[in-house]
Amino acid sequence: MTPSVATVEPGRTALLVMDFQAFIVERLDEQESGALVRRVADAIATVRAAGGTVGYVRVGFTPEEVAAVPARNKVFTGYAAAGGLPAEGPGSAVVGELAPRDGDIVVRKTRVGAFSTTDLHEQLSRRDIDTLVLAGISTSGVVLSTIRDASDRDYRLLVLSDGCADPSARAHEVLMEDVFPRQADVVGVAELPYVLGTAK
Repeated sequence: MTPSVATVEPGRTALLVMDFQAFIVERLDEQESGALVRRVADAIATVRAAGGTVGYVRVGFTPEEVAAVPARNKVFTGYAAAGGLPAEGPGSAVVGELAPRDGDIVVRKTRVGAFSTTDLHEQLSRRDIDTLVLAGISTSGVVLSTIRDASDRDYRLLVLSDGCADPSARAHEVLMEDVFPRQADVVGVAELPYVLGTAK
């Protein structure tokens, strides 16, 4: 396979695994979610083998954070009314097949994007990361928000077309084909070894 984009430096690259939490993954079709998790597990293994960084972004609220969500926030007021998305517990944990290891970056957010309510940028900067590979649920939520913010922070961006999912197949397709290429390179999980320069 010939890579569709220029290779990156693995030591300055981080794969961000975003919102792959039990209560989010279980909303997808069971067959679809199983295949998605397996592909992202392959991506994680590829990045680790290349010497890259793996980072995890998950959403969750403490009771105090739920209470502080203003009524004007259309995204999170529904969750707040239902008791919120708990910061801890089995449902909010990263699914077992993708679980973080010691030394990985792990942040908890209280809004859609990966950066605005976390110290993710600071942690990446300390590791001299300038390239991000994105996988997440959902394409129109955390992935879109993170691409916009990360681009403004001058990261080089790659998004895994088959490492993301969205409740709307149409939204996923439009974003991958028409929107994301303006700010990111869209690649498949199978292309990662070539992009990282580790394919044999």
